[in-house]
Amino acid sequence: MGQVTWEELSALTLARQFPADPGPDVAATLRRTGPVQSQTARSPFLAMAARRPGVTRDEVAGAYAGLAIVRGSTLRGTVHTTVPEHHVLLHAATRVGLRRLWQHTLGLQHHEVEDVWEALEDFARDAWRTPQELHTHLLAWLGAHGEDATSPRLTSTQGRNLPFTGGGLVRRPRNGAWEGQGPAEYRTASALLGDRSRRLADPHVLDDLVRTHLAAHGPASRHDLAWWAGLTLTAVDEVLARLDLTGVAAPDGRTYVDLPHPPEPVELTGVLLLPEFDALMCAYQRSGRQRFLLPEHHDLLWSGANGLVAPPLLVDGRITGSWRAAGSARRRPLEVTSYAGTRAPRRAELEQPVAALEAALGITVTAVTITRG
Repeated sequence: MGQVTWEELSALTLARQFPADPGPDVAATLRRTGPVQSQTARSPFLAMAARRPGVTRDEVAGAYAGLAIVRGSTLRGTVHTTVPEHHVLLHAATRVGLRRLWQHTLGLQHHEVEDVWEALEDFARDAWRTPQELHTHLLAWLGAHGEDATSPRLTSTQGRNLPFTGGGLVRRPRNGAWEGQGPAEYRTASALLGDRSRRLADPHVLDDLVRTHLAAHGPASRHDLAWWAGLTLTAVDEVLARLDLTGVAAPDGRTYVDLPHPPEPVELTGVLLLPEFDALMCAYQRSGRQRFLLPEHHDLLWSGANGLVAPPLLVDGRITGSWRAAGSARRRPLEVTSYAGTRAPRRAELEQPVAALEAALGITVTAVTITRG
């Protein structure tokens, strides 16, 4: 088995995440660079700004409205934006990864979790449903089918969120503002994107999920794949055994696998403003993120207390700080923080990424401040 450095792993990943040709439209770029974790609604807009500079807010919103890209709660119960053909793969992984949580929360005595998923998807097949409507329907279904609808687990925050985290629904903002954090409503994915029953029943559907991850984010360790997909290491190992991929040893002692014929590695120069939950952070378990940032900088970006990730600053292919454009006003300042011991971005280097941010969010940056953190 060969050995690689973190720098070599980084160069292989950056070739995928920042392709020289991002494709003709937003969907093409997202198809190449993989799902975007989207708890923060603006993240897909910023991910596109960093990967196809000049993209506008209307282009990304139009891709959502036309179902060229879709948003829903899938992997690990988190919100992701992806293309329709990848959404079904995330749906399949979600049903495996969250099955135990659903079983524990519902406490079913007479039915299977699949029965509940089917009931919720039938309810949202012909109309958009609010979270409250989904939750009310879930409780009514449980009561009508001899199950306990009074468990405190069902009225906890987790229980109230459960109905839209099964992977089979897509979401849209009720106010139409795709980049905003407003209330959402849900619809059954198969009603909008076509029947997916055969795809979900394919015993090798998770093989395609792993291939999709590696095509966008590879090389990756089994730990990376399990963390990203919300699967157990055992489930990932079963897939990897079928795929029989070549691996290399990284400095953390783990084996990182990749697809045959990966793209040529690239050396990325310049400055980019990445979104919260960018793939350079969220496609990997903590150890694998070392290809992009130093361990001592990790906790400055990723808060263990609340799980939030600050928007990363990427300088010459390394995460060396963070940035913020606070507030919701159309005119706002930008604050860039560069970590001690790293190369601070030059003001001129920020002109293009700031312009990309402005176009993607439809805002005007009134001032730029660069500090050391």
